[in-house]
Amino acid sequence: MFGGLPEKEEKVSLELTEELIQSMEVGMAFRDYSGRISSMDFHKTSSYLVTASDDESIRLYDVANATCLKTINSKKYGVDLVSFTSHPTTVIYSSKNGWDESLRLLSLNDNKYLRYFKGHRDRVVSLSLCCRKDCFISGSLDRTVLLWDQRAEKCQGLLRVQGRPAAAYDDQGLVFTIAFGGYVRMFDARKYEKGPFEIFSYGGDISEANVVKFSNDGRLMLLTTSGGFIHVLDSFRGTLLSTFNVKPVTSDSTLEASFSPEGMFVISGSGDGSVCAWNVRSGQEVASWMSKEAFPPAIKWSPGSLMFATGSSELSFWIPDVSKIAAYVGRK
Repeated sequence: MFGGLPEKEEKVSLELTEELIQSMEVGMAFRDYSGRISSMDFHKTSSYLVTASDDESIRLYDVANATCLKTINSKKYGVDLVSFTSHPTTVIYSSKNGWDESLRLLSLNDNKYLRYFKGHRDRVVSLSLCCRKDCFISGSLDRTVLLWDQRAEKCQGLLRVQGRPAAAYDDQGLVFTIAFGGYVRMFDARKYEKGPFEIFSYGGDISEANVVKFSNDGRLMLLTTSGGFIHVLDSFRGTLLSTFNVKPVTSDSTLEASFSPEGMFVISGSGDGSVCAWNVRSGQEVASWMSKEAFPPAIKWSPGSLMFATGSSELSFWIPDVSKIAAYVGRK
């Protein structure tokens, strides 16, 4: 993939361990942004990554070949959050112009809007797509969470909340969760009108929810808050398994975190711009990397890969340096 990444045969044989994470460093960076990266997303089944930036650009990358395939400017609407649909060159993104809060379905192939999703009256702060169905969920500072079908312009459902919401679908699209006000609420996607079937507390933290995500197997959830907390919960029992603490973030920033593919580790940003990694089982910090940035980076682990990406004033891809790992030295 990049210089320094192990060859394919070795990559497959490597197991993600604490030692491997501690060896990770930036293997490739794109530094041609003129604004900070606000959001990024890996496609589930291709080698593509998409970013959204304060410079009002949406950029599509082929990670396998370390190339930027396309840059599309959204000068009229701005761009804040961006997520792939099931198609590797189609995305849904939110605006950042302060006057039009519509979501847009955009074909990156021909820079064509396929659909507009109108309903929110304030900035969208949460966006989650279900990769197995054509549905997605959005949460806004207007204190509503809207349920959508990509094939219809009007929302399919509306839930009112009492605060800034963070929302996410599980991988199967059967359940979604909404976090705000110190609690995580679990909904059956087929019967959401009946209200949450479970409500979990996350340890008395009442700072604003930023991001909520399920692990790939659906057994765990992570939730970040503006107070600098990353909570990991058992998504079936609601048990609070671990809480990690970083520097708090400002109201105009988002604290993001991501599970590793098998759910054993969590990586996150921090209010001081640094990147941290933790072991979910032990609750201990595994590694941290300082930064010259003054705000938390966007951060995502690549699906099924020994790589994660961070986005700030530049886009960085982090990979293991196996030359630092005693167990692998001399294998070739």
